[in-house]
Amino acid sequence: MIKKILPSSGLLALLLLLQTALFSQQPVGLFENHCDVGQGVKPGSATFIAATGQYVISGAGYNVWADHDEFQYVWKKIKGDFIVSARAEFLGSWVGYHRKVGWMVRKSLEGNSPHVNAVEHGDGLTSLQFRRSQGAQTEEHKLKMTKADILQLERRGNQYIMRAARYGEVFETDTLASLDLGEEVYVGLFVGSHNADVLETGVFSNVNITIPFKGVADQTTQMTLGSNLELLDIASGHRETVYTAPLSIQGPNWTSDGRSIIFNGSDGLIYRFDLQSRLRTLINTGEVKSNNNDHVISFDGRMLGLSSTRRDLGGSIIYTVPVTGGLPRQVTPAGPSYLHGWSPDGLSLVYCAQRNGDYDVYRIPASGGPEQRLTTAKGLDDGPEYSPDGRYIYFNSVRSGLMQIWRMKPDGSDQEQVTNDDLNNWFAHISPDGKWIVFLSFLTTEVEPGIHPPYKHVYLRLMPAAGGTPKVIAYFYGGQGSINVPSWSPDSKRVAFISNTDAQVSNP
Repeated sequence: MIKKILPSSGLLALLLLLQTALFSQQPVGLFENHCDVGQGVKPGSATFIAATGQYVISGAGYNVWADHDEFQYVWKKIKGDFIVSARAEFLGSWVGYHRKVGWMVRKSLEGNSPHVNAVEHGDGLTSLQFRRSQGAQTEEHKLKMTKADILQLERRGNQYIMRAARYGEVFETDTLASLDLGEEVYVGLFVGSHNADVLETGVFSNVNITIPFKGVADQTTQMTLGSNLELLDIASGHRETVYTAPLSIQGPNWTSDGRSIIFNGSDGLIYRFDLQSRLRTLINTGEVKSNNNDHVISFDGRMLGLSSTRRDLGGSIIYTVPVTGGLPRQVTPAGPSYLHGWSPDGLSLVYCAQRNGDYDVYRIPASGGPEQRLTTAKGLDDGPEYSPDGRYIYFNSVRSGLMQIWRMKPDGSDQEQVTNDDLNNWFAHISPDGKWIVFLSFLTTEVEPGIHPPYKHVYLRLMPAAGGTPKVIAYFYGGQGSINVPSWSPDSKRVAFISNTDAQVSNP
């Protein structure tokens, strides 16, 4: 066979082409590349700050509107469904009324490409904008709210759903019923200045790309998606992903020395994750190897309570074991029993158990003994947890219609409702300093009051222990196992939780 050899001029051209392709690929954080969209646009820029997880994007251009667009775009190609979310803000005090920051999904990088975007304008206008075909006029759905800084855009086939909020508030939602952009699309963050000669800058934080569960998840759904272990700073709302697993991890407990997070894996084993070394190690739990996400560390940090499946005893059984590992000791005689709290003195455990066909809150000596039923209302009572001063046991109950947070005295007396709103609220966790309560909220449009399935849109909310209006501190995709057990840091400044995604696609 005679091999063909390119002439020197052809070889040089090929090398130049490869070099151009190589240098044009400019990964930015989670994204594959960035570029200016449109003809002759003043060059923009994009920087990912790894230490803070922020994206700083500057862009110019006449507008994102009419029959063509000009802006700076940081993008990634994605096939199928996704959910993208971020906290977006303008940098600088000057306000150009029509400058824009937001999420963009495009069919191509051509200036007149079909697209959809979730955007905040310089004057606070928050809207869902879209161009249905190449070169068509842009259309817009204006939200009632203004000045949103939390922007989320979800794709379900050819349907696009925008969710927007001012940080701390719940989402306002708008839906574009049908827009065909193709199977694989460009997805990313954008900034446009509405001025061809001026660069405007946007700062994006808590940027997440989620590849959701295929289908509708319910209480029986096998949890097969990947997991992100995230730490949330209460004061700032900043989120940091410290560990990503390809399969399910659940129920993060923060150790009392502040150095580690304990969680259960999809294999039923218990792991310790060291926050400094970022290494995961197995905790020895002997023959107890079917542990679920209801495990709790004692207030003194010495013991770990486990909930582990025993089919011969009726389901989940509670055990205790030294927090460093060892031989577990069985506590509850029958199942199902799901542990949620230790008493501050370490003498008692509180848990949700099914007895006589109903789920209620029970208390039992940590060393074993007779159990005491603390709630008797019809319907599910779940998630009991002691306050650090031992004065109350907080729990969630459907007795008022929706799932809401309640509390009672340790003997079960004086049961009173703590939250009363139109969300389903689960698993109240009281900060170690006793000042705050954090809990998980499901949307009533997605779940029934008495269930807490995985793979849903959820809020993490905060309220003063003394009472007050709850504030959203995290918007994410998760649910079952995200924060169903105590997960405050010892200094009461952060909480740990689990979000879910197909990690191989969203962050390979």
